[in-house]
Amino acid sequence: MQTKGLKLTDVLTTVVVAIVFGIVYKVWGPLYYAVKPLGLHLDQLIYGMWFIAATVAYLLIRKPGVALLAEVAAASGEFLAGSEWGLEVLFYGFVQGLLAELVFAAFRYKRFDVAVVSLAAVGSTIASLVLDFYKGYIDQLAWWNLTLFIGARFVGAIIIAGVFAYSLVKALEATGVTQLLRPTTKEDYDSLDK
Repeated sequence: MQTKGLKLTDVLTTVVVAIVFGIVYKVWGPLYYAVKPLGLHLDQLIYGMWFIAATVAYLLIRKPGVALLAEVAAASGEFLAGSEWGLEVLFYGFVQGLLAELVFAAFRYKRFDVAVVSLAAVGSTIASLVLDFYKGYIDQLAWWNLTLFIGARFVGAIIIAGVFAYSLVKALEATGVTQLLRPTTKEDYDSLDK
C-alpha cells in the first residue's frame, strides 16, 4: 500500500522533474516573446507551459503537496537559470502551484484523469490572471481584447498543462518508467482510459 505522506524519494523526484521544467520555462520565455508580436494574444496560447510542472509531478507522484512543491521548485529553477522576470517568478510559481494543489485536494487526491488535471491548469491560470490584474497591465485592455487574452490563456493552459501533461505521463507509464516511482496497478491503467 502506498503511504500518504511524501517520502524523501518523492521530494527528490519532484524536484528533479521541476528542475527539468524550470529549464523548459527559461527556454520558453524567448518563444513567448517571439510569438507575442503576431497579435491576437497567440502568446497566451503557449502560456500554459508555465503550469505544467505541477500537473506532471502530481500525475507521477500522486501525493498531496507535490503540485505546489513542483511549481515552486520549477520557478526556482527558472529564476536560477536567469529568468527575465526575476524574483517575480517565485511568487507566480507559489500561487499557481497553490491553486493547482487546491484542485487536486478538492478531489481528495484520488483522481488522476485528464479532466482533473485540466481543472488544475484552470486553477493555475486563475492564479496567474489575478497576479497579472494586480500588476495592473491587463486591466487596461478593452473588454473584447481582455476577453480574447483571458480565453487564449485558459485554452492554452488546458491544452498544455492539462491534455499534453496527461498524455506525457501516459506515455511514460506505457514505457514502465513510472514503476520506479510507484507501483503501477490495474486501476492506474484503467484511470488512463477514462
